[in-house]
Amino acid sequence: MYKKGIISLSVVALLTACSGDDGADGTNGENGSNGLNSLVNHQTLAFGSSDCSFGGLKITSGLDADADGTLAESEIENTTFDCEANTVGTTGSRLPYSVLRSDIEDGAKPGANFEIRNGGYGSDMVKHPSNANQFYALTDRGPNASYTGDLGTGKVFPVADYTPRIGLFEIQDNGDVKIIEEILLKRPNGTLITGLPNSSALGGTGETPYAVLSDGTVEVLREDMSQAYDATNNPILLDDYGLDGEGLVALSDGTFWVSDEYGPHMVHFDIDGTEIDRINAFENDNRVTFNLPAEFANRRANRGMEGLAITPDEKTLVGIMQSTMYNPSSAVKALDIVRIVTVDTETGSVSQYLYQQEKAQNSQSGIFALSATEFVVIERDGAFYASNTDAMKHLYKIDISGATDVETIADTGAWIQDADLGLTKDGQTLEEVVLNEGWDGLTNITPVTKTLVADLVSEVQYPHDKLEGMWLINESTIGVINDDDFATWASGGVLEQKYLDAGQTVIDANTLYIIENLEF
Repeated sequence: MYKKGIISLSVVALLTACSGDDGADGTNGENGSNGLNSLVNHQTLAFGSSDCSFGGLKITSGLDADADGTLAESEIENTTFDCEANTVGTTGSRLPYSVLRSDIEDGAKPGANFEIRNGGYGSDMVKHPSNANQFYALTDRGPNASYTGDLGTGKVFPVADYTPRIGLFEIQDNGDVKIIEEILLKRPNGTLITGLPNSSALGGTGETPYAVLSDGTVEVLREDMSQAYDATNNPILLDDYGLDGEGLVALSDGTFWVSDEYGPHMVHFDIDGTEIDRINAFENDNRVTFNLPAEFANRRANRGMEGLAITPDEKTLVGIMQSTMYNPSSAVKALDIVRIVTVDTETGSVSQYLYQQEKAQNSQSGIFALSATEFVVIERDGAFYASNTDAMKHLYKIDISGATDVETIADTGAWIQDADLGLTKDGQTLEEVVLNEGWDGLTNITPVTKTLVADLVSEVQYPHDKLEGMWLINESTIGVINDDDFATWASGGVLEQKYLDAGQTVIDANTLYIIENLEF
């Protein structure tokens, strides 16, 4: 567990150094009775220090018995810290944003327009490998909302050509968050990707994309918007390189891995955001180096590989699915069984583990590694605290070391490794076993262990619906961030501003919170 310790970054300020007391004889440190020097030393602490998470000063004082001008450990009589941060509230620090569009009428406030913001840097976050006060954050596919039009159920994309991207952010001395760089994601040939759905053979969700035109009307998104839709000659516009990014890894060589909700895909990008490698579950995809187990293609649409981590040696990717997969169908939707997959990036060898949620259909929306076998994960629901005080935003420490790797279970008796569905029992997928028999039906499978690390609602009334990113700052401090959906969503298919409160006074925004005194 942990002590209350959420920090409002907006009040972070650099403290000035303290000066030592004068000596007994008034000579500023000279002890008149015995000639010993009283010394006060100030050591600047960097951001991420275990003593001062946001940097500050370590102040040591004592008598310089050997008169060498320094304080040895044995001479230190008192140690104090002046830290930059003050625990004064739960407001956090909002990330900067730009406005993508402001010409669409707010469905919640007829006659007024609303802002579609970029923003959107809340799908995941991760520490910069070498700069302690910087972090990377990831967008998803861009602003979108549920919509049903002439060609069926899908998504409306008010900025249809939006390019998913990685942002580099830095915490300033006053607690503000500054964007340093935007890295736009690109195909192997260097052209920009979009966030539009993939084709059905390569991870498509079956969602029909719609666009909002300059006059506010909505039309199906097609390859040539100047011509009418035609299934053969002017079909729906899709993008097999399109990503709905949700998990982010930043490697020490400057490259990135991103996992998404479409395929799910795990895509490797170089320092400039150009794709250099890909892993997914589709054997007919000639872009891939390694494949995930085939059953991962049965992910639930919009609940794909929500979290991605890398082990400390940077050799093994660890992905966690958001919710129960539709394996083999949506009949298993309302369950609490979640799959974790690990991939050795050098050999392609795969392991797979099971995680049991606290509540069915919760979301696992972030993961980072503490060691090769221990991780911290987010488990959350989709509620806002302002309208539901039972909203759940938990962090758990999990350990896979004692869990069963389901990839290692050999065919025997009722248990068979199916090429398309993974491990089965009496012909049932693992999801169907839990549906029909409960977790007790998984007689030879031990799930990962889990321990509560933090309850953000209980302690600090975390206000957002989507807790999705975590940044490991030091061994007892993390940053967390929300997905603000580009401050956009829809009610009944009508686009509107996204607010945190029922009174529609607080627009949702990417907000960074820092939590101290955690015990992992």
